Amino acid sequence: MLASITPLGERGRGSRWALTVVAFASAATAAGAALGAMLGTVGWLALSNRVSDESRLAVLAAALAGAVALDAGFRRVPGPRRQVNERWLDEFRGWVYGAAYGSQLGVGVSTVVTSAATYVAIAAALLSATPVQGAVVMGSYGAIRGLTPLLSVGVQAPGALFAVHRTLERSREPVRRAGMTALLASLGVALAGVLA
Repeated sequence: MLASITPLGERGRGSRWALTVVAFASAATAAGAALGAMLGTVGWLALSNRVSDESRLAVLAAALAGAVALDAGFRRVPGPRRQVNERWLDEFRGWVYGAAYGSQLGVGVSTVVTSAATYVAIAAALLSATPVQGAVVMGSYGAIRGLTPLLSVGVQAPGALFAVHRTLERSREPVRRAGMTALLASLGVALAGVLA
């Protein structure tokens, strides 16, 4: 998908890259926030008066530990195997498929799940037990995913697209390690909160 939403690709389809990216990022953020608000509401209804803050933090720590184990393992993270529909690129205007792709990626679980951190974000939104905090958690998640097309800002020619792909491939392992470090750090903070 990142290879499709580039200045070069959008120009070839008669779309404006900036408009497609704004639609993508806005929809990813809004879809994530909407899911987070729903999860926070469910948490508020099911947990807020029944489960202590300490217990919710312990559950989050367990989710983080599970995510570390999954991401450190050699198996794929469970989840859907589907990608966004590439045919939309030929069927719709840029802002339409930008919003459609963004909304799917913003919720995190409607396409391929590459890190168990996705499930931690969902758990955190639920455990927040408030619609606003849930919206902030998942809205932030969606916003980060929504900014990924910016990595292709310099793709004006086919050679630049190949260079972006090479850079992404070289970055795969360092990014995976950085994600694992963030999960471990979050687990440490959660455990410190539980043990305090």
